[in-house]
Amino acid sequence: MDARDIIKRPVITEASSDIMADKKYTFEVDVRANKTQVKDAVQEIFDVQVAKVNIMNYKGKFKRMGRYAGYTNKRRKAIVTLTTDSKEIEFFEA
Repeated sequence: MDARDIIKRPVITEASSDIMADKKYTFEVDVRANKTQVKDAVQEIFDVQVAKVNIMNYKGKFKRMGRYAGYTNKRRKAIVTLTTDSKEIEFFEA
């Protein structure tokens, strides 16, 4: 898999914005990607040094629209911790 296929998008929420001060960044990643692939992809795309990767799996929720029922897509979220001497990742350039 290519690095751009592994990292889908950053997750920007209030909680994820708070932990950015600790050099922890949250990304939605491919459901088949492992920690090593996520680490290599973040280092390649953003040119930073990664210290640690934590990954969480989310099951799809059961949803209904009238008489039709189904599940939303399952997803995988990764929290990437950078080393102390690494540069920051800038999502919003001012």
